[in-house]
Amino acid sequence: MPDYTYELEALEAGYSVICGTDEAGRGPLAGPVCAAAVILPQGLVIEGLNDSKKISEKKREKLFDIICKEAVSYGIAFATAEEIDEINILNASQLAMRRAVAQLSPKPDFVLVDGNIARDFEMTAKPIVKGDSLSMSIAAASILAKVTRDRYCMEMDAAYPEYHFAAHKGYPTKEHMDLVRELGPCPLHRKTFLKFLNK
Repeated sequence: MPDYTYELEALEAGYSVICGTDEAGRGPLAGPVCAAAVILPQGLVIEGLNDSKKISEKKREKLFDIICKEAVSYGIAFATAEEIDEINILNASQLAMRRAVAQLSPKPDFVLVDGNIARDFEMTAKPIVKGDSLSMSIAAASILAKVTRDRYCMEMDAAYPEYHFAAHKGYPTKEHMDLVRELGPCPLHRKTFLKFLNK
């Protein structure tokens, strides 16, 4: 379960404003990657907060509202399918996280980044593998990113109902891949993710 170990380490090292950042949507064939960044009040306990992938959709929606209400500050940002095709998914994920961090006020001086890479942040940044199940700030960011992206998928479903985005959220399920083979890609698809079409 996540706790404040990493946040406290940063405070003890002399940093004063610590945020966590995470993204959702690296694996889908379509749509943007979404990132969030969160500064939590020191020691705030949010019951049931964990890595977004380990929590039901209903619980994530509930936690989303609590985090938005209780956070000192939060930011949510995207990198588009076009940007993913242009600079690759890893760089696009980092870009979305930097955009989310840039929205925060007060400005953090230390960022806890989910994963094993923290690239081009303008303040000190520490990558943490499986950070969304270790750090409260990253776990909170993972919830905001996941819920926001899922909501975006509902909008994609309304715009392109024939692709069933509400069901698979853009991920490469058999149904989704079959639909892309049958209908061809729509403007939301990441062209660099459609290599299965050439097989």
